[in-house]
Amino acid sequence: MKQATLHQLKVFEAAARHSSFTRAAEELFLTQPTVSMQIKQLTKSVGLPLFEQVGKRLFLTEAGRELFETCRQIFETIAQFEMTVADLKGLKQGQLRLAVITTAKYFVPRLLGPFCRLYPGIEISLQVTNHERLLERMVNNMDDLYIMSQVPESLDVNYEPFLDNPLVVFAPVNHPLAKEKNIPIDRLTNEPFIMREPGSGTRRAVQQLFDQHDVQVKVKLELGSNEAIKQAIAGGLGISVLSRHTLMPDSSEFSILDVEHFPIKRTWFIGYPAGKQLSIVARTYYEYLLEAAKKFVEETGFSAYSQESLGD
Repeated sequence: MKQATLHQLKVFEAAARHSSFTRAAEELFLTQPTVSMQIKQLTKSVGLPLFEQVGKRLFLTEAGRELFETCRQIFETIAQFEMTVADLKGLKQGQLRLAVITTAKYFVPRLLGPFCRLYPGIEISLQVTNHERLLERMVNNMDDLYIMSQVPESLDVNYEPFLDNPLVVFAPVNHPLAKEKNIPIDRLTNEPFIMREPGSGTRRAVQQLFDQHDVQVKVKLELGSNEAIKQAIAGGLGISVLSRHTLMPDSSEFSILDVEHFPIKRTWFIGYPAGKQLSIVARTYYEYLLEAAKKFVEETGFSAYSQESLGD
């Protein structure tokens, strides 16, 4: 490895991540022959094949997988150093890799905007996914910070709660139950129900409540996003349980049913794997978010779980 260059490692990392020389060339604004030549020179320096082609697909060899992991560590260390230098100069620069579960997209951008204006030198990478995929990203240490509604029991995680996340029963604004109070939970068995996809944290919480009270709803649809469910509700296809946060942009189309045992009390957490050393940028956002969430509560009223505080 004496003759390997940082440029060659960057080319290799991009090719390995995409499993494609062509896509690596596009990302790095290089020609494909240039990428091939850089990989060839790096392979010669290592002394072992880094890729193998099976059919039309490109795979890493064992040596390639080891080098890929090493590259990630090298580039993360360099990024940490660059951010440290920027911090010593009194600046905040670098990249923040943030992964959030789907429902968080309704409020995270509102908390990111002021942060970006405060630190214009920071680049934000925001990944929005469901609970299961977020855990996969956490296991693989793909991001700096994670925003989730359920702390994984199977992983050692540093975390802190920062915002309430009440789950409520959504219905069309003209639904017959919209004006009733203290609706028994078993009345939901008479309603066509729309569920989130398997793997969703919201679905898991809802199913747990229904199981506790021996309620079996008629699942008419399973949909993979809150927006799709909201459109289905607005179209009269059924009712569902969603985070109260999802109602914020267009509350006039929906009503929140006053059903017993609702809202389901949940909380938003920000966290990261135990043992992970947060970058200066990640630590700055972590601390910023905790303070920003307090102001968010004051502005939106999301400070309590009572039905009255949620509004209609």
